[in-house]
Amino acid sequence: MERERERTDGIRAVLIDIDGVLTVSWEPLPGAVEAMERLRAADLPLALVTNTTSGTRESICARLTGAGFPVAVDDILTAPAVTAAYLRENHPGARCLLLNSGDIEADLAGVTLVDTDTDPDADTNTDTDTDVDVDVVVVGGAGEEFGYAALNRVFHHLQRGAHLVAMQRNLYWRTAAGLDLDTGAFLLGLERAARVEATITGKPSEAFFAAALAHLGADPSTTLMIGDDIESDVLAAQRSGVTGALVKTGKYLPETHRSADGTPDHVLDSFASLPDLLERLAAGSR
Repeated sequence: MERERERTDGIRAVLIDIDGVLTVSWEPLPGAVEAMERLRAADLPLALVTNTTSGTRESICARLTGAGFPVAVDDILTAPAVTAAYLRENHPGARCLLLNSGDIEADLAGVTLVDTDTDPDADTNTDTDTDVDVDVVVVGGAGEEFGYAALNRVFHHLQRGAHLVAMQRNLYWRTAAGLDLDTGAFLLGLERAARVEATITGKPSEAFFAAALAHLGADPSTTLMIGDDIESDVLAAQRSGVTGALVKTGKYLPETHRSADGTPDHVLDSFASLPDLLERLAAGSR
């Protein structure tokens, strides 16, 4: 017998973070697949909104479907995809140097990327890669690529006037081994040393949430964002008029919760509790 469709009238669209909410190191968190199936059964519009820069939308989708999540590529909105749109609009034709851990070039359509180590226009007789013209330095997710030489190369270009665009500024993220350093830990040093301020294109920027809402054709007043980062996911969404739900999984820490600049609209043990919350909100709206 077909299960009766669950009502979620109070919230008409959901934005869902991936890392720390649905998965940790791409392994599904308990109850996450089943909760996503319940959202699908309710025909609730949803988008997976992530600052993950370790792969393309297609590769992320493949990982999630392989783990059992009922999602498609069009459900996924990544910081690289939003960054590409920002660069095309604000820096058309710019020569961009990308510092990132992972292959995301497929999601940077229309962006001109230069490799300062192998660029054919570079002067091979010089001992500094800053002779290659770079208009914009684009910083993605941190990893082994963020060594001294790479960061110093970025610093040189910033001193020469290149713009700094960062896909996110998270200080750390959750892996199976625990918390690992992320881009924000390095970005703070670059900004201070070069006396510049990065333009942030992923969460927590208002532009990212606006893009996500436009992607779904959703109104912020009837949309909910669920994430494990109280600042970048939840409070940022609430500043955009979206209802926020914080989960106690992933990078969640009680001390960051207590010291945050605001209060989440809802706090859940995990993503598995989201369908029940939506049902309660629906009942309260009737």
